[in-house]
Amino acid sequence: MKTKTLLLLALVMLTQIALPAGNAGAEKSKKTKGPKNIILMIGDGMGAAQLYAGITALRDNTNIYRCPVSGFVKTLSADEYITDSAAGATAYSTGYKTNNGYLGVTPDGAPKKTILEMAETKGLSTGLVVTAAITHATPAAFYAHLNVRDNYEEIARHILNSGVDVFIGGGWNHFTKRSDGKNFADSLVKRNYVLARNIGDIEKATSTKLAGFLSDEQLPRYSEGRGDMLPVSTAKAIELLSENDKGFFLMVEGSQIDWGGHANDLNYIVEEVVDFDKAIGKALDFAMKDGETLVIITADHETGGMAITGGDMKQGKVEARFTYGDHSAVMVPLFAFGPGAEKFSGLQDNTDIFWKCVELQKLGDK
Repeated sequence: MKTKTLLLLALVMLTQIALPAGNAGAEKSKKTKGPKNIILMIGDGMGAAQLYAGITALRDNTNIYRCPVSGFVKTLSADEYITDSAAGATAYSTGYKTNNGYLGVTPDGAPKKTILEMAETKGLSTGLVVTAAITHATPAAFYAHLNVRDNYEEIARHILNSGVDVFIGGGWNHFTKRSDGKNFADSLVKRNYVLARNIGDIEKATSTKLAGFLSDEQLPRYSEGRGDMLPVSTAKAIELLSENDKGFFLMVEGSQIDWGGHANDLNYIVEEVVDFDKAIGKALDFAMKDGETLVIITADHETGGMAITGGDMKQGKVEARFTYGDHSAVMVPLFAFGPGAEKFSGLQDNTDIFWKCVELQKLGDK
């Protein structure tokens, strides 16, 4: 059947389906006791194939199974059928679609308040933990407002006044070796942050204002020296943020699943998914004990067009091929655990995640 015929058939089918009025906000439903805390976990580039490769490597023993609710998320951006990380993260952080490459703004450049900033306004503690530079696209979308995702020095400026309490990742040089000659490390100290430069300092940290810089630029991959930085930092961030009786919002990113996809490197992908699953375990352990924490696990997009072509679950072996070295448009999986988790089942748009979280954690103006 020719493409033109397929398009015509699709149009005919659409006329017979009652489409929703829109998904700019979460649909109203029965009132649910909202969570005190929300942990949003983003596996950058983690489609269903990447996730299942990790599950296979773990011999079907993954923390994902602890989540009773699952669904799928549509990822397209405002200007492209295939999103990038900046637009994908902005949808999660603001509830609005934007153009690829834009952070915390709409396509016309208008800034939108992020969920992290809304949480700060309500007196909640906030945190970001990533395996990339803290100025990279996904974390930046939660505190920066500009239309150039690669302007790391300007993005670093935005974090100074964001109010985020705990952030851990790479990117030290974006704060200290700047073209304008300024030293933002000093600015962070003046804002009462304790600076940590290695994982040992992270583990020993007791201050509820913590800026962790574990590399000058991007962090190495898991097997090349990063080790358990992500689960350790996730646990520490939860420990520090939970000291606030009002609650907290934390975003955790397994950043380098995406990089393995771009490289079409199956081993890279698997080790990063397994590492991300360890961090998921830390979040779920806390949520199960706490009883007031919603954990959401999803992705911004899929990377590599990965297809699993063989494997052995008992041996933890998997085989795969890739269609190309960039992002794809396929839907990404979502899992949820905790108060309000039932709202995240089924098929939804990436912007819906924001609106449901705002509603559940009562972060709106009302």
